Amino acid sequence: MLGRSSESGDLDIWFKRLIVSGGGGKMEGAGDVMTGWKDLPMELLLRVLSPVDDRTVIVASDVCTSWRDALRLGITSISLSWCKYNMNSLVKSLAPKFVKLQVLTLRQNYRPQLEDDAVETVARYCHDLRDLDLSKGLKLSDRSLYALADGCPHLTKLNISGCEAFSDYALVYLSSCCKNLKNLNLCGCSAAASDRALQYLNLGWCEDISDEGVTNLAVGCPDLRALDLCGCVHITDKSVIALANGCPHLRSLGLYYCQNITDRAMYSLANSRARNDTRMWQNSSHDQEGLVNLNISQCTALTPPAVQAVCDSFPGLHTCPGRHSLIISGCLSLTSVHCGCTFQTSRAGGATLAGDA
Repeated sequence: MLGRSSESGDLDIWFKRLIVSGGGGKMEGAGDVMTGWKDLPMELLLRVLSPVDDRTVIVASDVCTSWRDALRLGITSISLSWCKYNMNSLVKSLAPKFVKLQVLTLRQNYRPQLEDDAVETVARYCHDLRDLDLSKGLKLSDRSLYALADGCPHLTKLNISGCEAFSDYALVYLSSCCKNLKNLNLCGCSAAASDRALQYLNLGWCEDISDEGVTNLAVGCPDLRALDLCGCVHITDKSVIALANGCPHLRSLGLYYCQNITDRAMYSLANSRARNDTRMWQNSSHDQEGLVNLNISQCTALTPPAVQAVCDSFPGLHTCPGRHSLIISGCLSLTSVHCGCTFQTSRAGGATLAGDA
């Protein structure tokens, strides 16, 4: 490898000379000497490999020592979701090579392969990791979360949807060590989390989630921005009331198929806007948008006046085409609910007709 960083113009010259020479022979440029492909500067090697898929990058890392060292420090994102067989062994062999990884996708699309020892290897070598996808990791246990907590303190996003063996204790330990963790996907898991810094949480179709769990979540995670409770069939109005009272920054709430939700929950959300506005003015904050996405599809116990009250309280909720953020599919009784845009359009149309007359 060349001993120093190279300017973009130098890289172009080196690359053209290398192509002309067929990869052999001595070439000189900008004071450095290249004898073939193995001496490509890191910047040029990364540029050459940028259009190729992750499998090709992995193969390139075994071409020679120079390429391995360059990719070891230059590659920050990689996905192994394409791997149908031996993902566990592949992860254990690659983690020591790509120590600067910030994004790692290990989603198991075909069958469960990943085991705790592979995640422990990632945690041992990839300390800069920010975004990790372990979804569908049915073989993973608390060992993986403890390893990540100790080895990857900079995690901001973690997807462990479909991982059924994690306990509350391991999740709490993870959140206590990874202070920047803001996006946690627990879809299909039976465990919840309590992390005051948490902002995005997916608990969709976690059938064991109860009002007690959501209430504890609202108390423990006051900075929540987005929460998906779709398919959590056991929750009632108590959960929504707790969120309305405890999470003033909530922007997105998914309640699809939560059929125990009634008008009481909707009025609680509507009334929370006034309370939160007062609190935010006292704190000199101008972040007053409130809910901008609400999914109450299949919540068949709701009535139009209650849902309209929510829509009126949060101008960011829309029922109009192209801005549909209040989702009420499957609720035939709610077809009369409309956002403020509808009335503005009606008034504008009336004014136009009056002008033409």
